[in-house]
Amino acid sequence: MNLSPRGLAACLLLFLPPAVLASNVTLEAPASVRALLAPYVAKEDFAGDPTQIERHLQKSLPQILATEGYFSPVLNLVERDDALVLVVDPGPRTQVVAVKVDIKGGIDEERRRALVDGWTLPVGQPFRQADWSAAKQDLLAQLLGDRYPAARLVDSRADIDAETHSARLGVEYDAGSPYRFDAIEIEGLKRYSPELVARYNDAVRPGEFYSEDKLAQLQRTLQSTPYFSSVRVDINREGEPGADGSVSAPVRLRVREAAPYRMGFGIGASSNTGARVETNFRAADLFHRAWLFNGAARLEEKKQSVFADVFLPPDLRRNRHSFGTLFENTDIAGLRTERFLIGAQRAFRRGSVDTRLSLTWQTEKQMAGDIPSYTAQALVANGLWTWRRVDSVIDPRRGFVVQAQIGGGAKAALSDQDFLRLQGRVTYYRPLGDRNTLILRTDLGRTLAPSRVGIPQDYLFRTGGTGSVRGYDYQQLGVQEGTAVVGGRNLFVASAEVDRWLNESWGIAAFVDAGNAADTAAELRPLAVGFGTGVRWRSPAGPIAIDLGYGERDHHVRLHFFLAIPF
Repeated sequence: MNLSPRGLAACLLLFLPPAVLASNVTLEAPASVRALLAPYVAKEDFAGDPTQIERHLQKSLPQILATEGYFSPVLNLVERDDALVLVVDPGPRTQVVAVKVDIKGGIDEERRRALVDGWTLPVGQPFRQADWSAAKQDLLAQLLGDRYPAARLVDSRADIDAETHSARLGVEYDAGSPYRFDAIEIEGLKRYSPELVARYNDAVRPGEFYSEDKLAQLQRTLQSTPYFSSVRVDINREGEPGADGSVSAPVRLRVREAAPYRMGFGIGASSNTGARVETNFRAADLFHRAWLFNGAARLEEKKQSVFADVFLPPDLRRNRHSFGTLFENTDIAGLRTERFLIGAQRAFRRGSVDTRLSLTWQTEKQMAGDIPSYTAQALVANGLWTWRRVDSVIDPRRGFVVQAQIGGGAKAALSDQDFLRLQGRVTYYRPLGDRNTLILRTDLGRTLAPSRVGIPQDYLFRTGGTGSVRGYDYQQLGVQEGTAVVGGRNLFVASAEVDRWLNESWGIAAFVDAGNAADTAAELRPLAVGFGTGVRWRSPAGPIAIDLGYGERDHHVRLHFFLAIPF
């Protein structure tokens, strides 16, 4: 490399393409080199002594280029038309020509071969310092995360031949002995028993091979319960290999119990039910049995409710049982209801399907305009199944969610009407490029019954508003009865939406919804169509939507949103 002090000073002044960076000096270089060096050049002060600048650049510039695999750059400062031009040729990029990965320790040959074959900087790839470091750490992380928590990187070397532009890589690991989980040692329990932890532990089993993911799963599960404010999980790595060559490692679980009582307040607003204020009370150790009591009073413009629920810890098969009661008044689309219910529920997960089985008795007084009021009651057995295959539960971009629900009552069992209610919903997510997401949704429902009279509104169908057919008021679509809209025995809703994210937090959307609820399938047509646009915000709890929808049936524009603030 042959460059004068003046040329070296100009070198770092000229990495913003292809603008003139000094009064008479410009840069000629590949874009990749300009992008690489510009951040370093931008912070330099070139008003100093050229000799100091030369000494600095002779040390830093080759190092910067070497991180991207350029080990033989050529810099020339030439004069063209009374102007200085710095020409940077980074030279050929160094390629990986040989890799040797050696893993010692008590690791089986199949696992060893899988790790070697999965090496992420193979022969034929360009050599970059970041890729080299990432490849070493990736293999070590795989060892540490599954069976070998004492694994370590013993040695690594990258032999660079600048003349042949080749790199020969070698790494050596010591996997150590495989580890198995031993008994769980719990610290910090005062109010609750170890049995409570065991009921939530579906990940860490004594005798199974160590897995970092299983420890993390146990920690997340316990942290999500109302019983603990902090949870830390690790293993005791001290120990000698047993007869099978593995080390039995006790699991150390350190917990801090949360306050057993909590009261909260909140305000919010929804285009469906209006402004809201609420207060709630939670007790995490009801009757000193770790039963969770959750009660709240909620006042909304169109709905007022008071409820109390009790949730029991999981049983030995991971089933969750609960029971509760609800008082509720509503005034929606001209229909006023007064409802009281009591019920019990069993919830569990098998594979990728969540199941909720419930038995509920309710009585409901319905008042629709000038039509005489009447009371309907029903004892309903209901099942709800949810199958999720999405990339993110909170903010999905790919996959689908399928829900199926069946429930019914009989006159012979404390119901005013014989009926069977069926409902299904499918939501499909598909990315369209890096920023766009297509969301398709369909909702079908039917209540099989001689008549809708005597059936509580929960087991009939109305639609419209946020989450259904936008462009119409909440539950505006249904059976017209006097001046009120009441539930019908049939439902159909379809929706198509495209979300475009402008950055990590904000996005816009366009949508078309169509649907209706009616007493017969024939009366569903014509469907009510709504379309519009909206804004999306990725909050910590998931995306929040604010939509402006146009209802084609009544030619009205409506705002749809949901906002809530807890205290």
